[in-house]
Amino acid sequence: MSESASVGDEPTGDDQTTVDSARTVEPAQARSAAFFDLDKTVIAKSSALAFGRPFYQGGLITRRAMLRSAYAQLMFQRAGADEAQMARIRDAVTSMMTGWSVSQVRQIVAETLHELIEPTIYAEAAALIGEHRAAGRDVVIVSTSGDEVVRPIGALLGVDRVVATRMKVVDGRYTGEIEYYAAGPAKAAAIRDLAASEGYVLEDCYAYSDSVSDVPMLSTVGHPFAVNPDRGLRKAAAEHDWPVLLFRRPVTLPTRFVRPSTPVLATAAVGFGVGAAALAGMVWYGRRRAVGV
Repeated sequence: MSESASVGDEPTGDDQTTVDSARTVEPAQARSAAFFDLDKTVIAKSSALAFGRPFYQGGLITRRAMLRSAYAQLMFQRAGADEAQMARIRDAVTSMMTGWSVSQVRQIVAETLHELIEPTIYAEAAALIGEHRAAGRDVVIVSTSGDEVVRPIGALLGVDRVVATRMKVVDGRYTGEIEYYAAGPAKAAAIRDLAASEGYVLEDCYAYSDSVSDVPMLSTVGHPFAVNPDRGLRKAAAEHDWPVLLFRRPVTLPTRFVRPSTPVLATAAVGFGVGAAALAGMVWYGRRRAVGV
């Protein structure tokens, strides 16, 4: 996995070597999986922050909160967020979400998912997912974003499983408490748990992420890749000799994914040359950095 080539763009001039994603997927030698972080790894933005406007239109947040969400999205796309920033946003948003109707949130996400998320999927990531399916591996999204956002995106992509942050719910409404926080070492633990329950051989598994907070996740598998890495992950990748992939081509899928084995994903792979703003919204802007799927 040391082939030198750029993916989606030319190398930025750093010492880190990039590799061609078309030549990094090997046939499965045992039962295994490919684990993908979500934001800036599979899609080009924060999955949760993308829903600021529909949450505002649905009466869940104020116009001011929507604008803050849009600004946070811009900053996220440019530079990401460190763990301290993430923790502050997470605490503020979980407090704001208290009392929200779960069914309303899910409805808003379902109604706007294809408009807001589908055009942001990286062509290179879609192709890689297809390559792993063809190689005989399961595909799993592992994200710090909220389950209400990540699970529908996982269904859109046709992945096999999703690991995401979950909020506590009582009588159909969020209590403002976090039931499970899928961040940092928790992601690595989730992968090990899945390996134990599903029979995955970790040495044959792959993992992809853009954030230094996901070093524990990447260190868990035999084939780790840094995708569009932040400064910290780029440094860690150099230290561990992990390959770096640069994804630069968001693409609108020709049709909706239904299952990972459907022709749509295979078509995407061939076509590109490689064989909630609150709740979501600001909410899980908490994702980063602290991944997903």
